Amino acid sequence: MKAYDKQYIGGTWREGRGQKVLENRNPYTGEVLYTYRSASREDVDEAYAAAKEAQRAWAALPPSARVDALERLYKVMQEFAPVMDECLLLENGACAPKRAYEVGDSARFVRYFMAFPQMMEGRIQASDTPGQTNFVFRKPRGVVTVIAPWNVPFILALRSVLPALACSNAVVLKPASDTPASALIIAEAFEKAGLPGGLLNVVAGAGSEIGDYLVEHPLSDMVSFTGSTEVGQRIGEKAGARVKDVSLELGGNNSMLLLPDADLKRAAEKAVFGAYFHQGQVCMALNRIIAVGDTYEKFVPILTEKVRALKAGDPADPETFVGPLINAGQVKHFNDLLEATRRAGAKVLVEGKTEGNVIHPWLLGEVTNDMPAARSEMFGPIVSILRAKDEEEAIAIANDTPYGLSNSVFGRDVYHAMQIAQRLESGMVHVNDQSIGDEAHVMFGGEKESGIGRFNGHWVLDKFTTEQWLAVNE
Repeated sequence: MKAYDKQYIGGTWREGRGQKVLENRNPYTGEVLYTYRSASREDVDEAYAAAKEAQRAWAALPPSARVDALERLYKVMQEFAPVMDECLLLENGACAPKRAYEVGDSARFVRYFMAFPQMMEGRIQASDTPGQTNFVFRKPRGVVTVIAPWNVPFILALRSVLPALACSNAVVLKPASDTPASALIIAEAFEKAGLPGGLLNVVAGAGSEIGDYLVEHPLSDMVSFTGSTEVGQRIGEKAGARVKDVSLELGGNNSMLLLPDADLKRAAEKAVFGAYFHQGQVCMALNRIIAVGDTYEKFVPILTEKVRALKAGDPADPETFVGPLINAGQVKHFNDLLEATRRAGAKVLVEGKTEGNVIHPWLLGEVTNDMPAARSEMFGPIVSILRAKDEEEAIAIANDTPYGLSNSVFGRDVYHAMQIAQRLESGMVHVNDQSIGDEAHVMFGGEKESGIGRFNGHWVLDKFTTEQWLAVNE
């Protein structure tokens, strides 16, 4: 992978002017891929100025011109598939299934949002005032700030960048410090597709240096953030002080409920994917499995066998399903929570081990909801199994968390499972499937401390536009 050590501002590549020089490391080997200088506040100012200017011209184009531009981008994104795959392997530590999913869905997201420029509908409403007609126009926000995470860096940037642009906004994008190349590859694709300079600007750097400034910047009209609840709370506070709208997709502590009539073999197959996909570093990852009644004894040996069969190690090996965590800090955080849970009395069903940043899969049983592994978003390769005496207790356990992102219910009586699902305090619930799922046309978002706002489909169109009332008198 080449060195992505420049900022992309106003359609030009330039070195950052920040105080910090950051390293981009391969999370599996520890190798330094390249170093880059962080963006400065001056760089951020120039990015917003370029975005503001480009947005006016972009919004003035007919919808068909914006559709054509996004169609060119779709073709380029398909050409960039090998570059994206290499980036995810080297920068993100992603194994083959995760790379295939993210590369494929990135192109599909572009294709879906190509229709948005022609979906900017307004309305005409009658008036109680004689001779007056009320027009409601849908308009772009202006400049949207997108702050992307490191775990699924392409998709979780594009799902905000694309609809924002399709709705006639311009974007300033900040990638996570661990995965800057992903955003700069997106910028390369925009450049090759011939999209106007300044329409997308990428400023890479330390959140401590430019994070608050991006949120507070006077030319930033709204902020779309995906990441931890702790950082999202800070962004919400900073934006709220300036009466600035936000879209926040934050952490999760997701459960799978096994009802007495659940297909346990199918549930185990799905649970392995939901818990260990991308080493569990997914906001929707399965954290807790809540077994009702005697399903616990029946389910444990089935899941244990499947977890032991998972291969961990080098993400370049096509047989590997569990690769490295993103950095040593995440490894320490995971192991600290794990050890605290073991001390609290959890039973180890499958014991993993730590080799560098690779943590082999763990499976814990006899976990109660007050233990650290059940209370926290683990963001690593582990799942905990909890007991519930009946369905009412299972629902109470699932809801006993500050998070509310994505849950799962397994039961052969689908209608009954749907009734249980509707009682779960989460934005998304999957019946007879695991908790990870994302489709560009379907609503995505959480409740409680898992976020504010909705992504995808017409929900994100509403978020990235505003409405203006024009009262016209004869």
